[in-house]
Amino acid sequence: MEYKVFKRRINYYETDKMQVVHHSNYIRFLEECRMDFLDQLGISYDMLEQSGLMIPVLSVSCNYRMAVRYGDTICIVPKVTRFHGVKFEMSYKIYSEDFTVLHNDATSSHCFVGMDFKPVRIKKEYPELCEKFESIVGQDLLDIE
Repeated sequence: MEYKVFKRRINYYETDKMQVVHHSNYIRFLEECRMDFLDQLGISYDMLEQSGLMIPVLSVSCNYRMAVRYGDTICIVPKVTRFHGVKFEMSYKIYSEDFTVLHNDATSSHCFVGMDFKPVRIKKEYPELCEKFESIVGQDLLDIE
């Protein structure tokens, strides 16, 4: 998969009085990155919902390493680290625009559910989606380290 890194400029409203990004906004940044990542895989969230699938967040963990400030541009590198047919886990690294500073590393876990919120094994019901996820598990999308 050829991956175009997710870049995002920090808005003033996302910061606190010190012009440092408020910690809660990192969760939003991860979601924006995840949606962009799925789009790049050819899996739009609209398409998922139209086919009867949703991907709720089960957990999120963030390690704040270096503050991000108003006006900074960040680059987020996602990675699918585990996939079990129903559940998957992702990791994220949030870098400065020039990749010299690691601002944050995070993880999230998710599952595939139907509109009734019952788990869905996508291997059986959505084999193409399953193949896409299986093909990228553990794959480093950018070689920056």
